[in-house]
Amino acid sequence: MNMMSSPATLSHLRAHLSSRGPVLRAPTARLFDIPATGRGAVFPADAVHEVYAASTRHGSAAEGFGLGLALQAAGTLVWIHEDRGRHEHGALYGSGLREWGVETGDLLLVGVPDTAALLAAGEEALRSGAPAAVLMSSWGESRAFTLTASRRLALAAAAGRTTAVFVRTGAQPQPSASDTRWSVRAAPSRALEAGAPGRPAFRVSLLRSRAGVTPGEWIMEWDREARSFVEPKTSGGLVSSPAYRPAGIRAA
Repeated sequence: MNMMSSPATLSHLRAHLSSRGPVLRAPTARLFDIPATGRGAVFPADAVHEVYAASTRHGSAAEGFGLGLALQAAGTLVWIHEDRGRHEHGALYGSGLREWGVETGDLLLVGVPDTAALLAAGEEALRSGAPAAVLMSSWGESRAFTLTASRRLALAAAAGRTTAVFVRTGAQPQPSASDTRWSVRAAPSRALEAGAPGRPAFRVSLLRSRAGVTPGEWIMEWDREARSFVEPKTSGGLVSSPAYRPAGIRAA
């Protein structure tokens, strides 16, 4: 696990990615699915996926869901954090990442001062084709995140055949070129056998999908062994809403 954070971050990132070189990937379209949607909804991998925290108190949940999306693309992960977000959430913990299922040897952490730098570093990493996924974490509203900026990210993701996940806390959705848009809040975790801590749980709303997946809301748990989001068992009061229901409708 490497960490970059300095005024020369972009040039350091460029040099680091150049040393790895682009990853050779099959020419066919890359996709990933989310079994917890009930019908295994399929999404394009070489695209931008936006994740919004339902409120600032759910910022960590949005980060966790975004990390899970990024891990659908197995391989090197570049995770770019704005300084303000790291100050609000705290620094990442290596043992915790390993418990989540992250191979820390394949993780490159990048610290940037603001959203403009975040977008520049994200575009650089995506276009290089070296990582399997690029996770960008921002905090607060920013004029830097425009429709043009999101289009640049989408083009870079397609060119590098890399998954892009953009997590935003303390911001409202706005027009963008992202393929999907999600809203995330934390959900109660169900204890495992013998009172062991349960899996991380999320209440997730799909707000938009260019792939034609119907918007809906689901309860999901993160299964670190499968590196996937799964439906919780119905015991304990957690009920998953099917994908064909509109966002906002709750199961009885």
